[in-house]
Amino acid sequence: MEKTYLDSIIKINDEGYLTDFTQWTREIGEEIAKEQEIEMTDKHWEVIDYIHDKYKKEEALSIRGIKKSGVINIKEFYQLFPGGPLKKATLIAGIPKPKSCI
Repeated sequence: MEKTYLDSIIKINDEGYLTDFTQWTREIGEEIAKEQEIEMTDKHWEVIDYIHDKYKKEEALSIRGIKKSGVINIKEFYQLFPGGPLKKATLIAGIPKPKSCI
């Protein structure tokens, strides 16, 4: 499947996750966030940077891992990305949905 963001054709899967991380840009992340009704702040980007770091190191992502990261407390994580914080954060980050997400 494909979707257009900012005049770029992006490959996505049936759940809307990018299938090619090299196509991701911060601007595309902003557009995905808007679709999720999330207004990105510096704290949001700090979480996205943490997620990218874990992804590049091929380390598994989980709510527990986010909690232990020291980047954000779990309550704030749920406030920043309401209605499935790990799913929404990874969607915005342009990485595959973590195995820990149903």
